[in-house]
Amino acid sequence: MAADTIVHRLLSQRERRPSAPAYFVKHHGVWRPTSWRDYVVEIRTAARALMALGLPAGGTVAMLGFNRPEWVIFDHAAMMAGGAAAGIYTTCSAEEVAYIVDHAEAHAVLIEDLGQWKIVASGTPSEAPRTAFCARRPRATPSRRAGVRPRGRARAPRRDADLDARIDRIEQAQLATLIYTSGTTGPPKGVMLSHRNLAWTARALIDQGGAREGDCGLSYLPLSHIAEQMSTIHVPATSGATVYFAESIDKVPDNLKEVQPTVVFGVPRIWEKFHAGVTAKLAQATGVKARLMAWTRRVCGEVTALRNRGKEPGGALALQYKLADRLVLSKLKPALGLGRARLCVTGAAPLATDVIEFFGTLDIVLHEIYGQSEDCGPTSFNLPGATRFGTVGRPLAGVEVKLADDGEILVRGPNVFLGYFKEPAATAEALDGEWLRSGDLGAFDADGYLSITGRKKEILITAGGKNISPKNIEAALKESPLIAEAVVIGDRRKFLSVLITVDDAAVTAALGDAPGPRDRRAELRAAVQRQLDVVNERLARVEQVKKFTILERPFAIETGELTPTLKIKRKAVNQNFAAEIEAMYQE
Repeated sequence: MAADTIVHRLLSQRERRPSAPAYFVKHHGVWRPTSWRDYVVEIRTAARALMALGLPAGGTVAMLGFNRPEWVIFDHAAMMAGGAAAGIYTTCSAEEVAYIVDHAEAHAVLIEDLGQWKIVASGTPSEAPRTAFCARRPRATPSRRAGVRPRGRARAPRRDADLDARIDRIEQAQLATLIYTSGTTGPPKGVMLSHRNLAWTARALIDQGGAREGDCGLSYLPLSHIAEQMSTIHVPATSGATVYFAESIDKVPDNLKEVQPTVVFGVPRIWEKFHAGVTAKLAQATGVKARLMAWTRRVCGEVTALRNRGKEPGGALALQYKLADRLVLSKLKPALGLGRARLCVTGAAPLATDVIEFFGTLDIVLHEIYGQSEDCGPTSFNLPGATRFGTVGRPLAGVEVKLADDGEILVRGPNVFLGYFKEPAATAEALDGEWLRSGDLGAFDADGYLSITGRKKEILITAGGKNISPKNIEAALKESPLIAEAVVIGDRRKFLSVLITVDDAAVTAALGDAPGPRDRRAELRAAVQRQLDVVNERLARVEQVKKFTILERPFAIETGELTPTLKIKRKAVNQNFAAEIEAMYQE
């Protein structure tokens, strides 16, 4: 009996629905489909090409680029050839790209354009030759450099039997993919997910209502993230759902309106943008329109509360809801690209409860999901019919969740990872036997709904869902003698900022006596900005600090910002300087 893996499920879709569209790409203004039959042919061709280039069973490849079919084909092909793929964020710095390609021991790298080729080529060690495949045909063929052979298309050998033999040898316990995620310190770590991890999670999401046959979605969030990989790669291969590839991030609003997907996954920043836009429109309504909107929101709020408990409206409320749908919702939701959305999901970072409740009054229920790369994405999920706003839902069926004595969330299940690639010490720290230490603090209510109460790890999660280690950034800023302390802010925020305290003696030594306090302040800000510019050049785009505030006083033990051993107490800093922090995020 064949193993039940994403590879085998993909091949079964070719038999079940050969002519049905597997994915769409917009070309010259028209969304053009590729059938499951042709999709599998593309993947098998790529897999044979990788084998011809020497990819061994158990070998790895890497991908760098925006969401596109070639990215997913490369990922599937690596698994099909018995290997594993490692995605790289397009916002990674050149140093991070080089580190991941080298650490993952990638035999081949998929790039999007010649600019990315130069990044890969400049950092790839010559002792480990690799091939770079360009997803777009380059205008000019660059010369071989730093062990990287650029290629537009590779001619695959006609040895289907060799590929089939690789497929037959795939085991559920073997490595299927590497998800590189930021740790609290040091370089990114490679989360090792097995074929069993991926296949079990995809099936669980489908069986429990998180996806279904006939769904379609828009792929636009980074494919290096496990959540988008589930949405674009593993769940569609399992359910036969259709994927539309967004043209670009800027085109996502337009693409949503054109596609009208049935399942929409967004990080908090996406929903916050929707919230800001709709709120601005509502503020313009007056008279009858304003009263109609208020009535619609009241009716939808009541309907949402019922449906979150697994009930349906009846009687007068059902009639009012039907009327509200005809007069308002049938126009509002398609205008957002949510006209066919049966499931809207938010995850990767916390979203404010008041924003979730706001959408509920518009008949758009946001189902919050919680998890991490180390358990394939979902630990708990506010599923349709069992949703409680302000929580992250109940544990996914088949996943065990308990709280340690200190409140840390511990997870055990078929979705828990194999460990960190080539990092035994980090693996031992993350796993307590079969239990995954999440690093998050939580609490259960009487009905088993989980709430996140804090973060044990000192990691910031931006509104875009990116994990940021603040300590490395802070240490880099403090390389300037002028800066005594730096505390990076950015949890649930759309960008990073930093609070700065200065060393008065160093400031006097560097700047001397300015003509007046205002001039001295301007010189100090300019000096700090120069240091910030230097640091930002070394960081990935999402890690760069956009704003800073120089505080009027230093942190102190007496005021609660420092421990007796002079360590920063982040919670106290956030509380004591809340006004200064909010000022940096004022529109």
